[in-house]
Amino acid sequence: MNLIIFDCDGTIADSQHMIIAAMEKAFAAQNLQPPAKSEVVGVIGLSLGLAVSKLLKLPNPHPDVVNDLTQGYKFAFRELIKDPANVEPLFEGAHEFILNLSARDDLVLGVATGKSTRGLLRLLEKENLLHHFQTLQTADDHPSKPHPAMIETAINEMGVKHQNTIMIGDTTFDVDMAKAAGIKAIAVTWGYHPLEELQQAGPNALVDNFESLALAIEEILLANCEATQ
Repeated sequence: MNLIIFDCDGTIADSQHMIIAAMEKAFAAQNLQPPAKSEVVGVIGLSLGLAVSKLLKLPNPHPDVVNDLTQGYKFAFRELIKDPANVEPLFEGAHEFILNLSARDDLVLGVATGKSTRGLLRLLEKENLLHHFQTLQTADDHPSKPHPAMIETAINEMGVKHQNTIMIGDTTFDVDMAKAAGIKAIAVTWGYHPLEELQQAGPNALVDNFESLALAIEEILLANCEATQ
């Protein structure tokens, strides 16, 4: 059995506008200058506390400041999501791609994300995708990416081998996490980290669309199969 682990924000769903808006509101509520949009996009994928700490640009930000911003972000996001006009749309082709993989007998699917469990469940339930994923790992229960804890837990839950596991993500955090766990990584270019940074991170494959992603998965699975023969 093979395990395919997806990042969420920037890989499955285009959440940047919601994340940027919530972060701007959190900083403004603390009378702080909101970070530039590009800076917020650059930390998407990290756990919220670490993302906020990086955006503060301080050597040792006070824990209370980080906590206030973190709680402010959560409150702002909850308020924003109440408006039906504010959505986290799936990238075109993502829904069909997940359905196709889920239908295969040789694969199980998982998620490893800097999102909260609540936020991930809300998104997957809204898109009717929750039952297609067998393991969900979020920032609520693990250290931030690129620490490999989310991948290690998913592997243990599914009872698969490291060599039969692939991480798919749009950031260098995802690639570095996969390397730390000793598994293969596929980076997608439609997300939030620049192509040059993804190339430097050294994924096993770099793809521009879901058709290419399907081919990259097959190539890695075939190579794994041949390596075990």
